[in-house]
Amino acid sequence: MKEKLVDLFEYTYHFNKEMITVISENLEKIDEKTISLINHTLNAQQVWNSRILGEKSFEVWQINPFENLEEINYQNYLKSIQIVENSDFDQRVEYHNSKGTKFENTIFEMLFQAINHSTYHRGQINSLLKQSDIDPILTDYIFYKR
Repeated sequence: MKEKLVDLFEYTYHFNKEMITVISENLEKIDEKTISLINHTLNAQQVWNSRILGEKSFEVWQINPFENLEEINYQNYLKSIQIVENSDFDQRVEYHNSKGTKFENTIFEMLFQAINHSTYHRGQINSLLKQSDIDPILTDYIFYKR
């Protein structure tokens, strides 16, 4: 299980990095929604990692300096791998969502949410890129594994 989750976080890191690159190469064509979504994608992974580790987290919709996005993505990757390597996936963790509501989920569920959430928003970003006449990135997992 650990090796599969590591692989999925490597995939997530890789395509988040590709998205940041495409956005940076086309900043003159990029709208605010795209900038908001790439930030949200990275912020959410940081938030899930922080919930698991009991650390201070970002705001889910905060806008970070664009030049920091690659480092945020890298730190998210490192933290996620640390969690995978050192956690009991069945352990339940209590946390509060961004509205202050208390929840409890297993570490596996939280990790999978971080991966799935990133995939979802990269799809949205690809749609926005296409609308801005920018070639979208093929981010399907199977393409990554070929």
